[in-house]
Amino acid sequence: MYLQPDDLEQVIYGYQIDQITEGNNDLVLQALAAAEQETRGYLAPNLNNRDSFDGRPLYDVATIFNATGSDRDAIIVQHAVTIAKFHLVHLCNADILFDRAQSNYDRATAWLVRVAKGEVILDSLPTVTINDESTTPTWSYGSRKKFNHGI
Repeated sequence: MYLQPDDLEQVIYGYQIDQITEGNNDLVLQALAAAEQETRGYLAPNLNNRDSFDGRPLYDVATIFNATGSDRDAIIVQHAVTIAKFHLVHLCNADILFDRAQSNYDRATAWLVRVAKGEVILDSLPTVTINDESTTPTWSYGSRKKFNHGI
């Protein structure tokens, strides 16, 4: 897994994690997995949508999320654990300001949307090059055949 339980301590105190999860580490792992999946979804190119071929970088999501340790991209980790914190905070009434967690979550996801749209370019992330003609969008020109009501 790309995110590790210790990564959460960048955005939430250990005692708060313990208070929320009541010592159940599975809840932490579930929040991290959900955050990783959500982050992947923002960065993955949609090869079925021709808008993905508008010149924006197509990130190599598999390479990004297979990185370990210090090879992981710091800003992706930071935004992903912010999202994980939000997923974890849903479980609690601990001394965490929910509005602040919501605001940070909104900022992280808005930033990832900007990356997905190509408004933010991360040259530190690996990209993929599409050479296979089967994934290149096809374009057709012309008009439809005229409909004549069976006459």
